[in-house]
Amino acid sequence: MEHARINNADLHYADQGPKDGPVVMFANSLGTDFRVWDTFLPHLPAGLRIVRYDKRGHGLSEETSGPYTIEQLADDAAGLILHLQLRDVVFVGLSIGGLIGQSLAARHGDLLRGLVISNSAAKIGDAQMWRDRVAAIRANGLASIGATTMERWFSPAFRASGHAAPWQRMLERQPLNGYAACCEAIAAADLRSSSAKLSLPVQLIAGDLDGSTPPQIVQETAELIPGARMDIVHGAGHIPCVEAPEAHAAILIRFFKEIGHV
Repeated sequence: MEHARINNADLHYADQGPKDGPVVMFANSLGTDFRVWDTFLPHLPAGLRIVRYDKRGHGLSEETSGPYTIEQLADDAAGLILHLQLRDVVFVGLSIGGLIGQSLAARHGDLLRGLVISNSAAKIGDAQMWRDRVAAIRANGLASIGATTMERWFSPAFRASGHAAPWQRMLERQPLNGYAACCEAIAAADLRSSSAKLSLPVQLIAGDLDGSTPPQIVQETAELIPGARMDIVHGAGHIPCVEAPEAHAAILIRFFKEIGHV
């Protein structure tokens, strides 16, 4: 089990693959930990150095007092990159991880070679929606939003198969205060201005059945970023790395090849 003290928080991470390989760093979604990438990683080519981490307040990382900000979470990612002495990183952010990646690219772009924004946008929802969610979970616990969250995360077929059940348990077992603090970070985040100024290679990904970040809002962010490309994973919801890992990975592999990262 690997962990590091970054910006006054103990962050849990995994560092796998050859130390001299091209680095790909993964940031997971709200309500999950870095196991969200487990079935996805075998579809990537050998030789990559893969770094995954639990953002503060999630998984086995420390649950510090909130609210958090996206800038704070991006600084955590930058701190981990510097701690591991990484360079030319391709950062892959899912959901809130995509917001973290955009802020990281805007604030610490010298650390990155490319950015993948998966099932995310420069602005997600409105602040009142997130405040209402925080109020609901503080009153009734994370289990109170478990079933409705699965409806946004996964396609009807995936849910009918029973495969969503472990992910609902993962969500419901996240630290409540850490989840709430990240909701508050999303509520305050509007990265449209800074993302429009990004100059590094950017790949966006959407799931056509995503109930949290529908393709339209992902496309709107793609149109903001000069030279960005967007692809859709068909038949998948908000977490295509779980629901359609091979198709999701194929988009990343093409992007890696295009920027010379494999």
